[in-house]
Amino acid sequence: QVQLVESGGGLVQPGGSLRLSCAVSGIAVSILSMSWYRQAPGSQRELVAVIRRDLSTLYGDSVKGRFTISRDNAKNTVYLQMSSLKPEDTAVYYCNLSPVVSAYWGQGTQVTVSS
Repeated sequence: QVQLVESGGGLVQPGGSLRLSCAVSGIAVSILSMSWYRQAPGSQRELVAVIRRDLSTLYGDSVKGRFTISRDNAKNTVYLQMSSLKPEDTAVYYCNLSPVVSAYWGQGTQVTVSS
């Protein structure tokens, strides 16, 4: 059974940094393309970043140059390093495969950027 568990969210001031983790069980991240999405209140879920099997990456325009997606095959975990955070980055962040599998959406982790 595949399970994805997000963690690492919290409250951070504008300009700060956070690192989100997505612990994966039931399948090896090394053979997958993985993604991070986020959803702010009243908004649709939007793509944040993708890391493909070959480690190439893709980012949403709003986070380019500030966020970095990576993975640790030994820990079977995908990360999202977020820097220079802005209030508009406030959202619940989710990880999933790429393309997404609807059954794999987890609870997400809340990120709040506020002074």
